[in-house]
Amino acid sequence: MLLYLAVLLLGIVAGLRAFIAPAAVSWFACLHPTDFSGTWASFMTSVWAGIIFSVLAIVELVTDQLPKTPSRKVPMQLIPRLVSGCFCGAVLGAPSGSSVGCAVVGIIGAAIGTFGGSEFRSRLAKLLGGKDHPAALIEDVVALVIAIVAVVILRA
Repeated sequence: MLLYLAVLLLGIVAGLRAFIAPAAVSWFACLHPTDFSGTWASFMTSVWAGIIFSVLAIVELVTDQLPKTPSRKVPMQLIPRLVSGCFCGAVLGAPSGSSVGCAVVGIIGAAIGTFGGSEFRSRLAKLLGGKDHPAALIEDVVALVIAIVAVVILRA
């Protein structure tokens, strides 16, 4: 049950920031390679996977601050978030043979994170006097904290 909770949380993270979730999953897999050995997801135990997803996450954090970045609810932003949640769930479910169920939970979490995160950021920006930049930074921190909580749950 804790696995599904962690996957749901990482799905939410994927909905907030598409690449923070796979970066967290890849570093988790890198630190616990025996959990993934012999599964299709064993490639995630590579340090290179962690580095690549971390670089993508950093790029995403920067590009999210740009004024011309489209809404996360348009298809070209929504689909990668859902795929990220699905992928993270499938990877985390691989050691227990629960890839399909965890993938579904990851997609649900990503949808929650995408639409809930959009509403959260919009309301937060209004509270901050209409300023989106501070709201975006707070959302970045929230995504990172949720990812850390999810990884801690995975080791429980």
